[in-house]
Amino acid sequence: MDPQAAEGQDAAAAVLGADPAPLTALLGDLASPANEARSRAERTFHALRASHPDPLALRLAHLLLSPAHPAAPMAAVLLRRLISPGSQAFVYPALAPATQSSLRALLLSAASAPGLSRSISKKLSDAVAELATHLLPSGSWPDLLTFLYKSVASPSSPPALQESALNTLARLASHLAAGFPDLHALLLAALSHPSSADVRVAGLNAAISVIQSLPSAAERDRFQDLLPAMMRALAESLNCGNEGSAQEALEMMIELAGLEPRFLRRQLPDVVASMLQIAEAPGLEDGTRHLAVEFVVTLAEARERAPGMMRRLPRYVGRLFAVVMNMLLDVQDEPAWYAAVSEEEDAGETGSFVFAQECLDRLAIAVGGNTILPVAAELLPSFIGAEEWKRRHAALMTISQIAEGCAKVMTKNLDQVVGMVLNSFNDPHPRVRWAAINAVGQLSTDLGPELQNKLHHVVLPALASAMDDSENPRVQAHAASAILNFSENCRPEILTPYLDVIVGKLLLLLQSGSQMVQEGALTALASAADSSQEHFQKYYDAVMPYLKAILMNATDKSSRMLRAKSMECISLVGMAVGKQKFRDDAKQVMEVLMSLQGSHMEADDPITSYMLQAWARLCKCLGQEFLPYMSVVMPPLLQSAQLKPDVSVTSAGEDGESDDDGVETITLGDKRIGIRTSLLEEKATACSMLCCYADELKEGFFPWIDQVATTLVPLLKFYFHDEVRKAAVSAMPELLRSAKLAVEKGQAQGRDNSYLKQLSDYIVPALVEAMHKEPDTQICASILESLNESIQMSGTLLDEGQVRYIVEGIKEVITASSNRRTERTERANAEDFDSEEDELLREENEQEDEIFDQVGDCLGTLVKTFKTYFLPFFDELSVYLTPMLGKDKTSEERRVTICIFDDVAEHCREAAVSIMTHIFLLC
Repeated sequence: MDPQAAEGQDAAAAVLGADPAPLTALLGDLASPANEARSRAERTFHALRASHPDPLALRLAHLLLSPAHPAAPMAAVLLRRLISPGSQAFVYPALAPATQSSLRALLLSAASAPGLSRSISKKLSDAVAELATHLLPSGSWPDLLTFLYKSVASPSSPPALQESALNTLARLASHLAAGFPDLHALLLAALSHPSSADVRVAGLNAAISVIQSLPSAAERDRFQDLLPAMMRALAESLNCGNEGSAQEALEMMIELAGLEPRFLRRQLPDVVASMLQIAEAPGLEDGTRHLAVEFVVTLAEARERAPGMMRRLPRYVGRLFAVVMNMLLDVQDEPAWYAAVSEEEDAGETGSFVFAQECLDRLAIAVGGNTILPVAAELLPSFIGAEEWKRRHAALMTISQIAEGCAKVMTKNLDQVVGMVLNSFNDPHPRVRWAAINAVGQLSTDLGPELQNKLHHVVLPALASAMDDSENPRVQAHAASAILNFSENCRPEILTPYLDVIVGKLLLLLQSGSQMVQEGALTALASAADSSQEHFQKYYDAVMPYLKAILMNATDKSSRMLRAKSMECISLVGMAVGKQKFRDDAKQVMEVLMSLQGSHMEADDPITSYMLQAWARLCKCLGQEFLPYMSVVMPPLLQSAQLKPDVSVTSAGEDGESDDDGVETITLGDKRIGIRTSLLEEKATACSMLCCYADELKEGFFPWIDQVATTLVPLLKFYFHDEVRKAAVSAMPELLRSAKLAVEKGQAQGRDNSYLKQLSDYIVPALVEAMHKEPDTQICASILESLNESIQMSGTLLDEGQVRYIVEGIKEVITASSNRRTERTERANAEDFDSEEDELLREENEQEDEIFDQVGDCLGTLVKTFKTYFLPFFDELSVYLTPMLGKDKTSEERRVTICIFDDVAEHCREAAVSIMTHIFLLC
């Protein structure tokens, strides 16, 4: 035996020997703050796990029989890892059968040991549940059901054991609920436990898990009468001052509301009233009140499972709306807000304020304007006319937040809504004026273009006047930025008459000492130029010198965003006025951009993203004259497009979420996934710019086709970010078009149609695969559109196997779309279905019409390209298409189907007679 192996055997003998001290010391070192001691202990433990898993697991389990032992908590953590199927340390299958049997028995003995702390009890419960998920499917732990039943049912079971057993049952409900004796009675008893709030909350947890695990509504309905006891368990936790347990219970109820809202329907008024009572209670913690609000909002959002259910309770929607509006009063008049530093833009906003904003937005979208606007109309006048500035501020923030969900109804009352907001432009309090400007910006986005068409004569002068508020630079800057929102939905002929005044004021703001105001002015100038296009030529000579001065002189770190916005503004102004006017300045600007691109920039520098977009706009403006700069532009652009998503996966049970604003977290099962959104946004921008270059430069883009194709094709299935997929989808036909034109014009570096065939073989199957895996219907329609264009580019280069693959993909798309329509028809038969839900379903079905329209275009192109050779495939497809002529189908489905058959008749003539005869009989 070599010395190292002998040393390992000695260490194992010491740690796992009769003397408990070495194992206790090892477990202590594993929790040591000293890195060296902890690392040494980890190496020893890993070695023991590999060489002596049986005695190690048993020793850890024996330690748990003495819960007061100082090493017991660490033993529980380590043992869970050894027996959890999802852990990298999972060794249970490798243990001897006798060890496995002993280990199962020890776990159940430890779980019922007197004196267990809550912490160790929870760890043990989790460990038992983890191992059970591995064993129960094969029936390999029959003792567990008996143990859990006795622990819950026995009158002599201590509350701590009942709580632990109920928590284990909750984790294993899908495995155990069907065979658990007297389950309904046991859950009712737990929910009504006379002395322990913890048992009542554990009973609530178990009840919710059981309800969710049952496969049918009929089986779930057997537990309907538990709801009053479930709500009492929640209320009693609050009455006892045990808000921690109450918050756990509320989180479980929220999960139930999202997944099984129909279970609550019969007792909905009572359940919602109880939740609103919690939300309205001023003495409770904000976190508790927020969870009660979240429950009701989640219930309102559960459209697919319970359409229209909450709209049947308008009185309760009104109470909820009032609660949330009052949360908007939790805002402080912080001096930092007046400093007009961008980092302080949220100064004074509390967690309740931010939560309330989000809830108003979600609630309005969920229940719609016909329900929300009457409620808002009752509350807003008393807020907007109040003496206290916070109430006036809350009214305006409410209008901003509900505008998207109430857009159709608000548009019918434009004068009244916008008039209320514009009156507040003269409010004595700066934060109220800021909120009024914010509301105008949001309304311009959500109610456009009707607002712009009808009320430009009052809105634009009001914004221009607000730019004069030099004592409050944050208000000035926001007024300038709101021009962007207004301009995006505005026709040039509406905006142009106001440009003299607006551009004049914006030039004055550019000379202001406040960087925030300058940034707002640049945003406004950029949007004004983009909207007015050639009408902006009049202002070019006055504006461009200021823009170039900022680009060249704003070089310190604190001015990075200012410089970035100057790039954006210059490139948009250049696009608006055209290359004849812009050409000379463009060369100077591109010299600066090339210099910047060659310098080292920090990872969080906003200039990177802005520069990607500025280069693409300059390309659109200059066209083929931009080609000499492509060798500078493409390497960093490809680098950004190839960024890997920064994803972290942690246990959902770990405390807290990331404090990093750039990280978005979602919880899936027992895992919390964090995604750095800033990287994804840069990647999406880069992908979109690649598409722009291919579109603009056509055959001139040929040298970069291979690199771009290998970058973008895999991103057709990049499910982390919709915009990345959209850009990749749009780029596919542009790459084929560039290659085709380059080959035709002899600019393909000696390549011929075989290269185009190779590229088509790479792109077309990838589009088809992405098409039937795409979860978003709008993106699916875009994929079909790109596929159609790609088929046009590829033509007869497509072989029979590829055509077969396309046809099979189209069959899947038609089937999936038809299934979604059927599901919506079933939702329309729900007892809570109403006119508002009907309108939403019509909008969703319009997206299906768009998909089928694109299917028709694809099939039309295939018929035109392959003519009679396509008929065998079309014969298969006719089974999918002829039902679309039925009277139960939409007019769009029938129209598209007739167009498809028309293409067949036109391009296949006599060969299509048998098919067309069949169709005529159907019609």
